[in-house]
Amino acid sequence: MRRREFITLFGGAAAWPLVSRAQPSRKLTRIGMLETVAPLENAANFDAFRRRLGELGYMEGQDLAIEYRSADGRAERFPALANDLVQLPVDIIVTRGTPAALAAKQATATIPVVMAAIGEPLGVGVAASLAHPGGNVTGFSAFVTELSGKRVELLKEVVPAVSRVGFLNNMANPVIPPQWEATKAAARSLDVDAALLDVRTRDDIPRAFSDAVSAKVGALLVSVDVVTQANAKMIVDYAARVSLPAIYASREFVDAGGLMSYGVSYPDLYRRAAGLVDKILKGARPSDFPIEQPTKLELVINLKTAKLLGLRVSPTLISRADEVIE
Repeated sequence: MRRREFITLFGGAAAWPLVSRAQPSRKLTRIGMLETVAPLENAANFDAFRRRLGELGYMEGQDLAIEYRSADGRAERFPALANDLVQLPVDIIVTRGTPAALAAKQATATIPVVMAAIGEPLGVGVAASLAHPGGNVTGFSAFVTELSGKRVELLKEVVPAVSRVGFLNNMANPVIPPQWEATKAAARSLDVDAALLDVRTRDDIPRAFSDAVSAKVGALLVSVDVVTQANAKMIVDYAARVSLPAIYASREFVDAGGLMSYGVSYPDLYRRAAGLVDKILKGARPSDFPIEQPTKLELVINLKTAKLLGLRVSPTLISRADEVIE
């Protein structure tokens, strides 16, 4: 079902905005959001985005409306959703992920596009360079390839005896193959084998876990993609069912019961994206801004899940964590 949801600035519930009759002369700015999952599943990020817009003086229902479009875990829906936002039209489009950014770029060459987070902006047709992306697209990199190897190291710290790890991701996403290469390289350096578990739809997930068990995989690495993000709870539940320790690229998996995550702070990126949106709405050109790197990384550990898996997390690693769930 196509989602047409406006997000209210205060309260977080989806509702149709009411344009104030008391201020008919105020221009209504429309921000289009091109996202992987529904607002309630993405609440932390959008709370950060909306709060920052509020701090910058925008008031939904008076001078601002946010048009939210979710692909609901199906990347093939992004082109139609992007075209929908262009046809409204919106004044600016905010995206998360490479498929969404590509769809927005292909749908319009004139409406500014701000990437709240993209796994890899170079080499996939989104930007010419980080310093000078060109065109109508700019935003923030999630630094995913560079962090893939570090997640292997962290997983090895928690499961020292592991000899084979599984890389569970959607290889149809152009940013995932480089992460797979980085994962294999890091695993080799630790004398660990790496097995690819390719999941391109929700229906692939049960089969992937069955393959992991058959291949005697001892731990999992899961990145953020349209498929994995939309099915985070399902993946976490399957990992628990077969007693597989897993490290994820985003804390939303840990919030769903996963063991640990290491990656960028997506709420921080969304807050920064709101600031960039404000500058562009006030007249700056997207091409004036380089694609920026993340400034905040976070390690989150769920000790409750570790206990259920019979794992002991070292005090040293716990002391390095940004957040520990007990």
